[in-house]
Amino acid sequence: MRKRKRKIVELKETNSNKDVLLKQIKNASEGLYYTSETDAEITPFVGKYSKAVTKEEILRQTENLPDQPIEERNFADIFERLTKTQDWFGEEETATAAKFAALKELLEKNLKDLKVFKIGRIELDVYFVGLDAEGVLMGIKTKAVET
Repeated sequence: MRKRKRKIVELKETNSNKDVLLKQIKNASEGLYYTSETDAEITPFVGKYSKAVTKEEILRQTENLPDQPIEERNFADIFERLTKTQDWFGEEETATAAKFAALKELLEKNLKDLKVFKIGRIELDVYFVGLDAEGVLMGIKTKAVET
């Protein structure tokens, strides 16, 4: 009986860790928009346990068809565009770049094997994902329009 109680406590701690990270991601991404041919809100994404971050796995966990067009991009390269400050930036743009940098740092600190996936044609679903300490696929999601 004691072993069973211990497992329940461990499970609650695991869920609690995931919930804490989810809340941190939500706070860090609040008010951020991904800019493409449209501006789309960035929101947290929580999937399920996964052995690896692959195209097939992201299609399965996002309930897309297996033949859906999907492109894998480098996490650091995509975030560089979002975090880089320019000479002409005003206070708002500088604050947005700093907020993206903080979000990037949070994801890198808490998730491994980070990748970016763009799913679809023209109107894309974009996922910035990795695996948490328990192997759960997590990160952020947004939309993009690319013609």
